[in-house]
Amino acid sequence: MNITLWVVAALLALVFLAAGAMKLTKSKEELLASGPTMAWAEDFSPGMIRTIGLLEVLGAIGLILPAAVDIAPVFVPLAATGVVLLVGGAAITHLRRGENQSIVVNAVLFALAVFVAWGRFGPHSF
Repeated sequence: MNITLWVVAALLALVFLAAGAMKLTKSKEELLASGPTMAWAEDFSPGMIRTIGLLEVLGAIGLILPAAVDIAPVFVPLAATGVVLLVGGAAITHLRRGENQSIVVNAVLFALAVFVAWGRFGPHSF
């Protein structure tokens, strides 16, 4: 189970690192032009989009780094909980906008993050 939790955490970290880096490095206009999956950005200010990107990057780092260097590994389930909250907020935004395909992706990410939080807070903590 420990290996499964590591793999799931690593996959989540890759997804959120990529998504967060994109939000941090591209302008709002570039995000909107990148396709329908980023249409939600029109509802948010550039500062809020960057804040979301920063939270995603910090979540990605928190899912891996504390356990990898064995310094304060309790931050791993806390980061997973933060990712759950981020994805929950994203799902609410997509639901409000009627973007059903994005909600499915959010549901999968939500379930994976809940799994990591449960595993690392509970029976397979560090």
